[in-house]
Amino acid sequence: MTPAERSLRSRLGALAIHATGRTNTAPARASFLGRFDREVDPEGVLTPDERARRAEYAKRAHFTRLAIASARARRKARPEAA
Repeated sequence: MTPAERSLRSRLGALAIHATGRTNTAPARASFLGRFDREVDPEGVLTPDERARRAEYAKRAHFTRLAIASARARRKARPEAA
């Protein structure tokens, strides 16, 4: 099989997976989101509802920090106005 054929075969596999709505990222996504649960309740003493509520706010804070960093990076990379 040539490299071009191998590439096309790989592309076909990826497209077939995504066409069915399945992905192979569920374990990684669950681990990432679990990070926020562990962050807000490291000893596991909160009720599941309270842990979920706090984890949602921790996740929002995380993505807001990323948005701020992204805006700063874009502003820094922007050419100076003449």
